[in-house]
Amino acid sequence: MYEDGTELLSIGALSRLTGVCVKTIRNWSDQDLLPPAARTPAGYRLYGPDAPARLEIVRSLRDLGVGTAAIRAVLHRERTLADTAARSADALDAQITALRAQRAVLRAVAAGGTAAEELPQMTRLARLTAEERRRIVADVIDDALDGVPAPAYRSGLLAATPDLPDDPTPDQLHAWNELALLVRDPEFRAALRRLAVYSARTAPGTVPPALHSSLTLHSSPTLNSVRAGGPSCAGGPSCAGGPSCAGGPSCAGGPSCAGGPPCAGETPVPDADTAADIEAAERVAALMHARAEAAVADGIAPDSPAAEPIVAELVAAWLPTQKAPPAEDAPLAEDGPLAEDGPAARTRLLEQLETVTEPLVAHYWRLLCTVTGRPAPPRWETAGAWTAAALRAHRTPVLVDRAAFGAPDPERVLYAYQRVVHAVGALVAQVRPADLARPTPCADWTVRELLDHMVWESLMVTSIAEGTPRTDHTADHLGDDPRAAFEESARAALAAFRSSGMTERTFGPYEAPGALLVQQVVVELLAHGRDLAWALGAPTALAPEVAEETLEAARRIYGAAPRTEGGSFAPERPAPPGAAAADRLAAFLGREV
Repeated sequence: MYEDGTELLSIGALSRLTGVCVKTIRNWSDQDLLPPAARTPAGYRLYGPDAPARLEIVRSLRDLGVGTAAIRAVLHRERTLADTAARSADALDAQITALRAQRAVLRAVAAGGTAAEELPQMTRLARLTAEERRRIVADVIDDALDGVPAPAYRSGLLAATPDLPDDPTPDQLHAWNELALLVRDPEFRAALRRLAVYSARTAPGTVPPALHSSLTLHSSPTLNSVRAGGPSCAGGPSCAGGPSCAGGPSCAGGPSCAGGPPCAGETPVPDADTAADIEAAERVAALMHARAEAAVADGIAPDSPAAEPIVAELVAAWLPTQKAPPAEDAPLAEDGPLAEDGPAARTRLLEQLETVTEPLVAHYWRLLCTVTGRPAPPRWETAGAWTAAALRAHRTPVLVDRAAFGAPDPERVLYAYQRVVHAVGALVAQVRPADLARPTPCADWTVRELLDHMVWESLMVTSIAEGTPRTDHTADHLGDDPRAAFEESARAALAAFRSSGMTERTFGPYEAPGALLVQQVVVELLAHGRDLAWALGAPTALAPEVAEETLEAARRIYGAAPRTEGGSFAPERPAPPGAAAADRLAAFLGREV
């Protein structure tokens, strides 16, 4: 019994019983969520015994964010509670996704690096659905490859989509923003098309051996199988098939569903032959990267005699991956099978390296890896450039002349190093801040870049002596005090030469004498020291007590080296009569004297 002698509750009594204010109960009643059971003669609402339980249901659903219309449908049994909960959960998911996108944008802005004018586009791109992001990339690929018969290449590209996480980091959001701008670049589309055309030309319509999948110069040099797609993140595609991250199409050319884009939600699995091709390709890619990086670390110039056996080893490993196209495609393909090392094989390998050198495409894969949160592929700038230069310099296989490896007198080499360092150090001490931007005779280097390279030469050979070859040649080795950097690197090098017994040891797989490596550094320092003297307007006849023998060492080491594009030196130039030995060294190495 209630206070009025009935089993009905007044609105005030219901409020006291449930803790819900009268105003809210009245509002829910007006919305037909809590209809009164009756009214008093004065018109006041009265609620039945089921009202408290019904009110709790309404309050719970409201707390969960369920809308008024949906609650009413549940209470009137027009919709089940389970169906309503599922719909509300879906709506909540959408809200959470939107909020996460907003939070990601705000975090990216807070982290810095975002201009005010970039904010609208970043916000818009962050709110795109996965399908909308996929469509942006797919439209670009369709447009770039329109009319090119390269289905494997196309499907491999389509298999790699920018799958931005629900809660992206600022780096991922910036990468997605940059990627969305990159794909609109006509140069990027042209680069994609060039790779597709090469894919179609070399073996139209086939799934290739896939050597290229782990490589791309400027991100990894892609070899024969440009038709395989693109480099994978984490250094290689998934050998189980399909893209190994959004870092590139699948190893074997991005197998597709019936030759078209990959089926949604599916990961294509290659057959046994294709999987074997993939594994072989990855082994060759790893070998090429390791050998070239080691050659750089060991100071082996790509056009030096010591580079020839490395080239021969790489070509021998690469040749088995060069398969003939199927018979029905043979009349269309320009490349036939290769059986042995020779000018044709080396020319084709070089062509493949040069053809797929597309920095914009490589950058695209790296951005894609960042967006998806996968490891980026190993960088191939150094290894790829060295390999291409070595192939240009060694078009024809030759037996290495071991006489070029003849070890010079260790003590004489160390003496020459000290004298050249002393002469060049005196020039470095004269360099003023204003001089650092001056041009030099060495390629396009400024004085600062020249000094940095000389410091790097000593640091590099020191690391070889210590057994920990360094590869940070692109770093800044000068800091704010070029003179101190030069002097310290030279002191450390000389100490390492003596303490490690470097001049008495051999290095690398071809056992180059350590004294020869030091002598190469002496040649470099004297030549670049002469460049520095020229840039400063100082006398160029440096270290006369050792310059003549250093010139002879340069002729012995590099005399037979081809003067090719990408090589260490330009063609030899004539030196004027009576020129000092340092000037004649510069002329021998391609400088105008």
